[in-house]
Amino acid sequence: MGAPQGYQASWWVYLLHQVPRTNFQFEVVESSFAPQDREYQQALLLLASVAGLCLAISLVLICVYLIRFCCCDPEDEDEPKPRRVCCVTWSCVAAIVVCCAGIGVGFYGNSETNDGVGQATAALLDANLTLQGADVLVRQTLGLLSGAVGGDLTRLEEALGPRTEFVAVVRNTRRQAEAVARILAGLPVGGALGGSPSQLAQVLAFLEDYRWLAYILLLLLDLVICLFTLLGLAKQIKWLVVIMTVMSFFVLILSWGSLGLETAAVVGLSDFCSDPDGFVLNLTQAKTEVSPEILQYYLACSQDVPNPFQQRLTMSQRALSSIHSQLHGLEREAIPQFPAAERNLVSVQGTLNTTESNFHQLVALLNCRGLHKDYVDALKGLCYDGMEGLLFLLLFSLLSAFAFTTAVCSLPRAWESFHIRDAVYEDAEDDDPFTPQARSPPPRSSLRLSAPPISNAPVSQYMNQSGLFSGSPRYDNVPLLDRHSPPPSYSPSMQASYVGASQEEPGPRYRMDFLT
Repeated sequence: MGAPQGYQASWWVYLLHQVPRTNFQFEVVESSFAPQDREYQQALLLLASVAGLCLAISLVLICVYLIRFCCCDPEDEDEPKPRRVCCVTWSCVAAIVVCCAGIGVGFYGNSETNDGVGQATAALLDANLTLQGADVLVRQTLGLLSGAVGGDLTRLEEALGPRTEFVAVVRNTRRQAEAVARILAGLPVGGALGGSPSQLAQVLAFLEDYRWLAYILLLLLDLVICLFTLLGLAKQIKWLVVIMTVMSFFVLILSWGSLGLETAAVVGLSDFCSDPDGFVLNLTQAKTEVSPEILQYYLACSQDVPNPFQQRLTMSQRALSSIHSQLHGLEREAIPQFPAAERNLVSVQGTLNTTESNFHQLVALLNCRGLHKDYVDALKGLCYDGMEGLLFLLLFSLLSAFAFTTAVCSLPRAWESFHIRDAVYEDAEDDDPFTPQARSPPPRSSLRLSAPPISNAPVSQYMNQSGLFSGSPRYDNVPLLDRHSPPPSYSPSMQASYVGASQEEPGPRYRMDFLT
């Protein structure tokens, strides 16, 4: 069957529709959408199990890596320890960044899927309102016709009993009204469908609410784990990193599981979107008593498909016109002779006018344009926005699975590096200038300069002492202060910097007279 007007399957649908499908016995299964078929269910489960296989492979790789990490001596590795620690830390950060990007993709995909399912649900509810409106009009018209046939026309026939020609006209009017009632009663409107659109909309809305909530919780859990992992790495909080490692392992399993569900859902949805008319036609015929001609009329809504109601609606329209002309003839000829019959005749004419108004509304509701538009809107919601959202969710699960696999492998080495760094700092010598303790600035109190004692001895005495001590090996290594040397000379720039440093100290200030 061809695609309905206004809808064309996307290239994603065609691409995914070509994915091979096999059952548990590895026999090829047709790609037509048949969720009730056991072999088709096995094919989707086999596609979903690919994610389970990837989960098993990732768990094996994690176990091998952790066994090597626990059993092997890190000193045996050729790579230097600082470089190895740096690589481990940056691999953790890169994995978290990739996971954050995947979380953004997941939020977008979750919103798109919700919008698509919401559009499909709204379209189904609109179609249900159309069918219910047609059903109400049919029941209301049948009630009016039955009341007119059993009440007013019977009393009108009794009032015109003396004239047989008038009685024959009334009886003919009754037969035509009964024929219109039978035609309307045979129309397959909302009652024949059994409320299928509304029930399907309720099921979709129920499933979508829980799906949306589950993905929101999963995305928030991934985001919290990423943020706290970054916090633990930045602050080197070992217990926090250990907890986030365990949580990452748990979310890793959830990511692969969601990837399997999304794979099966995307492939199944592509099968439905590639030929939606065939599935809807088969399902409606199996669940309802609607004829294939009526379904094809609403699904295609083209000039090539005839209106299955056209003949019955034309017959009803002609019968109502004939009843209307016969009542006008009775009003013109019988009422002057039988004034008592005027009341019943006016009542029958009012019923006829209401019936004609309801009939025109029913013809408009039974037209294929309204229901076909709702059908196309539902397809666009599922196959455009819904398909796009599921693909983005699949990408999110794939990115988060790889990111958390890397994180689970890297985080144990990261928290081990915390202990290594502390041990290196403790074993380093105190006078090592490359340790963080040595690189830390000294306290301000140690920066205070002590003014040397000022000697009041005359210059001549100083010169004598200098002459006596010069060349003496006993005083070559004696500090200048012990030799009663004069204060050193300072350049103007050194004096200015020293004065500025002394003014910043809140403690007592030393006199700087000796600098001048």
